[in-house]
Amino acid sequence: MTAKRVLIVDDALIMRKRIKEIAEDAGWSIAGEAKDGEEAVAMYQQERPDLVTLDIVMPKVDGVAALKQMMENDPQARVVMVSAVNQKEKLAECIQAGAIDFIVKPFEKADLRSFFTKYLVADRLP
Repeated sequence: MTAKRVLIVDDALIMRKRIKEIAEDAGWSIAGEAKDGEEAVAMYQQERPDLVTLDIVMPKVDGVAALKQMMENDPQARVVMVSAVNQKEKLAECIQAGAIDFIVKPFEKADLRSFFTKYLVADRLP
């Protein structure tokens, strides 16, 4: 079985590194990393990963706009939003726009690892 591939999008390098370590530990391969929504959309088009972790607050193009562009280009895109607790309204907008799930920052390593494990072992991503 080929490892599922994740695209990690966050403007904070430390957050990208943390998500990357946890994803790899859970058996995922990294399709790429992007630091803003503009890069994320371009990288998604090129790589077509199995899953995207997408921060909401980023420079240039925010996560909400990037999500909408990804969904417009590929309605089958599997995008998980990563957000701070105080962004509940934005999260609702993202779920309505097509995000399949969300992760709230700050997150515990074990919680994120079980999240990746859940999607890795699923026959089909939701």
